[in-house]
Amino acid sequence: MIVAANQPYLFPYLGYWQLINAADVFLIGDDYSYMRKSWINRNRILVGGRPQWLRMEVEDASSFRSIIDTKIKPIGLKNKLRTLEMAYHKAPFFADAYALASRVLTFDSGGMLAPFLENSIREVCAYLGIETRIGHTSDFPGNAALKREKRIYDFCHRLGADVYLNAPGGQALYRFDGFRSEGIELRFLQPELRPYPQFGAPFVSSLSILDVLMFNSREAAHDMLSHCSFIYG
Repeated sequence: MIVAANQPYLFPYLGYWQLINAADVFLIGDDYSYMRKSWINRNRILVGGRPQWLRMEVEDASSFRSIIDTKIKPIGLKNKLRTLEMAYHKAPFFADAYALASRVLTFDSGGMLAPFLENSIREVCAYLGIETRIGHTSDFPGNAALKREKRIYDFCHRLGADVYLNAPGGQALYRFDGFRSEGIELRFLQPELRPYPQFGAPFVSSLSILDVLMFNSREAAHDMLSHCSFIYG
């Protein structure tokens, strides 16, 4: 069994969805610490040929609070949807992608960030045809008291996983031999972000998945999930 885990992000880039798609189980790190100025509550869209932030404002942002305990401010829904409409209304797949964004942004999470982001992840997975089982790191009592890779060892053992798949940034944090000593094979996913047309302007890479979906059909976007490679120890 291949397990991956990561913080929930707002409409993250393609590589995040490649990671989910390549795993048998994906755990949303809902009891991980909230990180200010991270991708948790924001991402970039293309406005007038340049990247611009799309944000979810949070109340009393603090790294001493977990994501599951973080609240969101009133969304300002009309402004966010209007920004997406103005930016992408001429994109070839605007209608379907905009409908997806509208469903996500109008979801009632009771004012809490974690269920809002979880719903967005599930909505995008359904749109892309990703069938990976999704859970939460908070599903494992006592796991949050562990540190760094010991948290990963713990939930991998509880799930019976023999492979842990990590995003490329994890190469600076985790060692192959440490995982091997726990009977777990560590792999890193390396995204391949191929250019696609963006109104004929120079391609801007690593934007929100919304940008991918505005310019590509569901089928084409689904095919992009396999445009990646893996680094083995």
